[in-house]
Amino acid sequence: MTQIFVLFNLKDGVTPEAYEAWAKATDLPTVRGLKSVASFNVYRASGLLGTDDPSPYAYIETIDVNDMEQFGADVSSQTMQKVAAEFQEVADNPCFILTGDIEEVAS
Repeated sequence: MTQIFVLFNLKDGVTPEAYEAWAKATDLPTVRGLKSVASFNVYRASGLLGTDDPSPYAYIETIDVNDMEQFGADVSSQTMQKVAAEFQEVADNPCFILTGDIEEVAS
């Protein structure tokens, strides 16, 4: 399984309330409905452990992907292209990190 972590802040002028309402109504149900996705969650960062410092990123998404080939097909759909375009309107330079569990990787 591949896990994708998406780290991002909101663009200037986008309120957390507006983004979170869109995420709950559109992003979460749409991505969770993809055949290739085992789970999808969005988290609001609250700070850095052991300090009073804010997180460098306001939001973190985790996407557990069962099949990357199918995921590529899924995100190419017209519906996902619309959702991705809406995400790009609110997210400021999102960073998409692909990962794999070290216990699942053959040495």
